[in-house]
Amino acid sequence: MTAKPGRIATIDVVRGVAVCGILLMNITAFAMPPAAYDNPRAWGGASGANLAVWVVNFVLVDGKMRGLFSFLFGASILLVADRAEAAGESAWRVHYARMFWLLVLGLAHLWLVWSGDILHHYAIVGSVAFLPRKRSNRFKLVFAAVLLTMQTASYLSLPRVVAQAQRDAAAHPHDRRAQERLADFNDEFGVPSQPALAKDIKIHRSDYPTILADRWAENTLTPFQELAAVGAETLAYMLLGMVALSSGLLTGAWRPRTYALVALGCFAITVAAYAVLAWLAARSGFDVATIAFTTLGASAPLRPIMICGWACLIVLLARRGGWLVRRLETAGRMAFSNYLASSLICTTLFYGYGFGWYGALQRWQLMLVVAAVWALMLAWSQPWLARFRYGPAEWLWRSLARGRPQRLLGSALAEA
Repeated sequence: MTAKPGRIATIDVVRGVAVCGILLMNITAFAMPPAAYDNPRAWGGASGANLAVWVVNFVLVDGKMRGLFSFLFGASILLVADRAEAAGESAWRVHYARMFWLLVLGLAHLWLVWSGDILHHYAIVGSVAFLPRKRSNRFKLVFAAVLLTMQTASYLSLPRVVAQAQRDAAAHPHDRRAQERLADFNDEFGVPSQPALAKDIKIHRSDYPTILADRWAENTLTPFQELAAVGAETLAYMLLGMVALSSGLLTGAWRPRTYALVALGCFAITVAAYAVLAWLAARSGFDVATIAFTTLGASAPLRPIMICGWACLIVLLARRGGWLVRRLETAGRMAFSNYLASSLICTTLFYGYGFGWYGALQRWQLMLVVAAVWALMLAWSQPWLARFRYGPAEWLWRSLARGRPQRLLGSALAEA
């Protein structure tokens, strides 16, 4: 693999896998009512091939690719700051200019394109993660552990609240407030009512102004709600990403045997635990309280372990090189562009102003769409970077952050 001076090819490969992997979960949010993301009974099928897809995604993908992205974002904070200081620039000015424009672009994506945007959240949390970047790895690890403990405690409180709402609704069938509270939890983790599902389907199969109005009404406060809900976990992952970079994990500096042993240990622990959680969810009939427990509370302490395992496995495979690794590397160098492109492609496929497939495909059928989008990512990234220095979204972000258009023409893949 070749890369520009200052670029770390293994990080680009990990990022390429992450941008592909995150679509495995995002595709459900593009194509189905929100509750289907966690609960297969909500929409898309909960048996046969559909159940198998849910199980594999739950065990190996859900939260892990997002976490891997967060790891990489934390590592990039260190890389950008170090390069700015080496060039005699202010790391503070460079970083916060990048975060400001990432916030602007992320909010535009959130409100104008798709409600599942993560970029605005990274911009906000990344502004905080920058502050302890020069502290020791030990400090970052302890800080991350505290944050993850807080997040886990918060997640674990939710199943109890949901279970109490179920009991209240059953004991007081005519209590409007009790019924509405349970309905809210069903809309998020369970099986929404038929009227709620029909309304959601109708909106997403409508024209762009209708979808835009609904998105704005539902997501005006999303940046604040998301920060409160998962901000601690995201910050912890960014700090762990900084440690992964400085320790050599993400740079490929460890011995192959070390990567293999760490990956094996991480997957041995977490795959078995996640399999048990998947079994509990299915055994309960995907009960709303059980889903809240398995997907949030019980999963939280397992996620960082599997994320570490994924990072080690990808870096180990990246060291072997080959056609696929080179394609993933270029897809990772254009992760911002590929992330936005997947939103444009999928909203066009599923929303009413495009093909209107929203709610029309089963869960297993969505995997065919994912495979097609992956093929596009891997097909276009390398030819683009053979002709241009940056992906289109990366060029826009860099130009805005630096206050002037950056030179775009010229191969990004040419050796120094």
